[in-house]
Amino acid sequence: MVDILVIDDDLATQKLLQQVLQREPYTIAFADTGEAGLRLAQAIKPALIICDWVFPDGLDGLEVCRRIKADPAFETTFFMILTSRSGTAERVKGLEAGADDLLFKPVDFSELKARVRAGLRLHQLTRDLKHQKLLLEAELTEAADYVRSLLPSKLVGKVPIDAQFIPSSKLGGDCFDYYWLDPDYLAIYLLDVSGHGLGSALLSTSVLNLLRSQSLPGVNFYRPEKVLGALNDTFQMDDQHDKYFTIWYGVYNHAKRQLSYASAGHPPAILISTQGDRVEIEQLRTPGLPIGMMPDARFAWQRCEVTPNSRLYVFSDGIYESQNISDGVVDFDLQKFVEILATNPADNSVEKILDIVQRYRRSDAFEDDLSLLEVCLK
Repeated sequence: MVDILVIDDDLATQKLLQQVLQREPYTIAFADTGEAGLRLAQAIKPALIICDWVFPDGLDGLEVCRRIKADPAFETTFFMILTSRSGTAERVKGLEAGADDLLFKPVDFSELKARVRAGLRLHQLTRDLKHQKLLLEAELTEAADYVRSLLPSKLVGKVPIDAQFIPSSKLGGDCFDYYWLDPDYLAIYLLDVSGHGLGSALLSTSVLNLLRSQSLPGVNFYRPEKVLGALNDTFQMDDQHDKYFTIWYGVYNHAKRQLSYASAGHPPAILISTQGDRVEIEQLRTPGLPIGMMPDARFAWQRCEVTPNSRLYVFSDGIYESQNISDGVVDFDLQKFVEILATNPADNSVEKILDIVQRYRRSDAFEDDLSLLEVCLK
C-alpha cells in the first residue's frame, strides 16, 4: 500500500512536497485533478491523502474529501486538505466535509512533516483498532454460537415444545431448558441475565449447566420455589460482578395436568386455554426479586390446573420491549404481546408469533436477546 497520495495541479507544490516527504521513508503517488486522484486512490488505497482545496476544473478538494470519507474502503485513510484559506469559516467547511486536518499555505516544512507523521500514526492506530474490533466480534459470535449449542432442540412426544432464541447485536444472557425429571414430571425454565457481553453469557450458561446436571445440593427440583432459593444462595450478585438474573421455573405433572411454578422478577408465563370458541388467558407469575439481588430473598410458588387444548408460552422481555415500533402502535408492551398470543391460538406457532412481532418494528435487529418457548399441553 502507498503511504501518501498527493492530489494537486501545481507542479511546484508537487515537487516541494516530494522533496520534503521523500526524506522520510514514505512511498508517494501524485495526481493533478480531483477525478484522477479519486481513481488513483481506489487503485492504491493510500494511508494518507494530501489534497489541494481548489482545482481549475472538475471536483474541488472538499468534494474529493466527501467521496473518500463516504467510501468504507477508506475508513482508516487520513485526509488532509491543503489550502491558503486560513479563515475560521473555511476551516469549518473543511472539517465539516470530513477532513482530518488542514495544512495552510505557504507550507512550513517542519509542520508538514509533523502533521504527516501524526496522520500516519492515527491511520495505523485506527487500523489496529479495526482489527481488534473484528477479532472481538468474531469471539462474541463464537460465544453466541456456543450458547446456542447448549440450548435444547425441539421436544416431541406427549408434551411437544418449540423454542426460538434470537440473539441481539450484543451478546446477552438469555438461556432456557426443558427436560423430564421422570416419566410424569417435566421441568421448564427460562432465565435472563442483566446486561450484555461475555459476562452475562457466562453466567447464564453456568446456571444452565448447574440446573441441567441437577447439581444444587439438597434441592428438590420438583419444587420451583426451592430451586429459586438455592439459585439465589449460589449466585449472589456481589460474587457475579454485580450481575443478577430473572427466571421463570415450572414443573408440569403430565399425569395430573397440574403446573407448579415460581418466578423471580421475570415476565409472567402465559397459559392460553381454548374451549370451543372461548379463549382463556392466565398470567402465571409469583412475587419475587431477581436472583442475586438480596441474600435473604424468599420465593413463593403456585399451582394451576391445565385443561386440554392449552398452550404455555414462556419468554424473555426482549420480545416486547422495543424502541423501534411502527404500524401506528404507540406502546408495544406485554399486554399487546399477550393479545397476539390469544389471537387464533390454535393456529399460532413460534415462527408466526415472531413474524407478527417483527411487523411492529422498524428494525430487524433486536435491542436485547429474545427467547420464546411454546409448550403444547394437549
